[in-house]
Amino acid sequence: MLWKLLVQYLRPHRRLLVAVVIFQLAQSIASLYLPTLNADIIDEGVAKGDTGYILGLGSIMLIITLVQIACAVTAVYFGAKAAMGTGRDLREAIFTHVGEFSEQEVTRFGAPSLITRSTNDVQQVQQLVLMGCTMMVAAPMLSIGGVVMAIQQDVQLSWLIAVCVPVLLVGVGLIVTRMVPLFRLMQTRIDAVNRVLREQLTGIRVVRAFVREDLETARFRTANDDVTDTALRAGRLMALMFPVVMLVLNGSSVAVIWFGAFRIQDGSMQVGTLIAFLSYLMQILMAVMMATFMAVMIPRASVSADRIGEVLETESSVRPPSHAVMRATGRANGRRGELELRDVGFAYPGAEQPVLSGISFTARPGQTTAIVGSTGSGKTTLVNLLPRLFDATTGSVRIDDVDVRELHPDLLWGHIGLVPQKPYLFSGTVRSNLLYGKPDATEGELWRALATAQARDFVEEMEGGLDAPISQGGTNVSGGQRQRLAIARALVKRPELYIFDDSFSSLDTATDARLRRALKRDTAGATLIIIAQRVSSIADADQILVLEDGRIAASGTHDELLESSETYQEIVSSQLAAEEAV
Repeated sequence: MLWKLLVQYLRPHRRLLVAVVIFQLAQSIASLYLPTLNADIIDEGVAKGDTGYILGLGSIMLIITLVQIACAVTAVYFGAKAAMGTGRDLREAIFTHVGEFSEQEVTRFGAPSLITRSTNDVQQVQQLVLMGCTMMVAAPMLSIGGVVMAIQQDVQLSWLIAVCVPVLLVGVGLIVTRMVPLFRLMQTRIDAVNRVLREQLTGIRVVRAFVREDLETARFRTANDDVTDTALRAGRLMALMFPVVMLVLNGSSVAVIWFGAFRIQDGSMQVGTLIAFLSYLMQILMAVMMATFMAVMIPRASVSADRIGEVLETESSVRPPSHAVMRATGRANGRRGELELRDVGFAYPGAEQPVLSGISFTARPGQTTAIVGSTGSGKTTLVNLLPRLFDATTGSVRIDDVDVRELHPDLLWGHIGLVPQKPYLFSGTVRSNLLYGKPDATEGELWRALATAQARDFVEEMEGGLDAPISQGGTNVSGGQRQRLAIARALVKRPELYIFDDSFSSLDTATDARLRRALKRDTAGATLIIIAQRVSSIADADQILVLEDGRIAASGTHDELLESSETYQEIVSSQLAAEEAV
């Protein structure tokens, strides 16, 4: 998977990679040429006392060194651009692909893991590309060139290269093979830390309310210690690598000087040649060391690439149609926003029993359809089928007589204004949140939506009004204010189908009543679907559907259901006396 990702995401940066190779080749040639010049200075200049020769050749060496530095810096610059661009493209690909996931895939991976994959895992691959451009490209050039140049200096000492390089490779290889499983385990444990931290941050009120700070601290300590333990084990192996490399390097230096000294003694080698050979051997071993350093990074990057690839290769269970309907057919036949469910059923993968089965009803424009039922009856699952957050496993959900699976996603979502059970506000301002569904809405439309949602009064009192800041998740406003702002956001969009998933639960009775009257006035002509726990919120609905065990147990108006449905009567009696409900 690592090589597949690299080939795919480095292709747009191939010009930068070509530039890296060219400049790395230039700096490698310069590096390989310097020891030969140094040998000439020693043998022809120092040994003979020729100062002019030393200064002339030394000047050439200085120029070559400056060229080497310039080429190395340029290669690193282009390599960094390619690496950062690859990381950017990977993060964008993950973000875009995850945005197409249904609730099923998001739940399968989990938010903490998806965050880790788009940050830490991408960073590992990005770092590999950077180090590859700066080290891996130069390593084979230096090693091959070093072997050739060393043999030119002295063939009889070249057997040392054949001994030292394999010893270094074997020593480092044994260490690297033990590090691979540790890197894989480390990424999994980073996921666990993210999960615990996210739960504690989002559930901080619950933690404090139940005085469980000590328990949560212990949970985080355990997850943190697991990561630390794995990182220390990997770090110890990595720390062992450099002593092994230095042992081989220093041992090789001693061997070259030892055997070279005998050749100098018998007159078959000059001092400059010995120094040049030693320099080339060091370059070869340094190149091998750079390659082995990359070998350390490849396993961790490979693990990260597998995790990234798992996300990118996961297909959403809610797939866009191959030939999507691009226009609202309801506009042509005079119906706009009519919702129809035909024998709809839904079951989670691997579940023994379906959550919903045999759901059939029609919600028409200008009417309010309410859905009630006990906890676990399938109300929220049913709501998720309407905007196609899930796909029905049987039957069909139709808007304006077109199956939602045949509609283009943008067209489908443009039809719907959804206020979820847990209203979520984005960091920004009141204005930016209200414009989320309709970026070109006027200020008058925003205030009108706020007035209908019974939110105008408190927004006017906020410092800045429409430009008052909203923190992430809307945590700087109360639950009721957050719900009303979420309702106003849907109203600004002016869709043909409104879905309120238990969206009035945080409102007091008086505000609830005013809001429902305003909604009836301002959403006339649109289709309203209301999921509610409170009977008073749906008593005036045109039709009420009673869900029980994933099926429609009864349907009708409030009065009709009081007479005919025992389930509805139980729901009503659990909230208020039957006489009060009439």
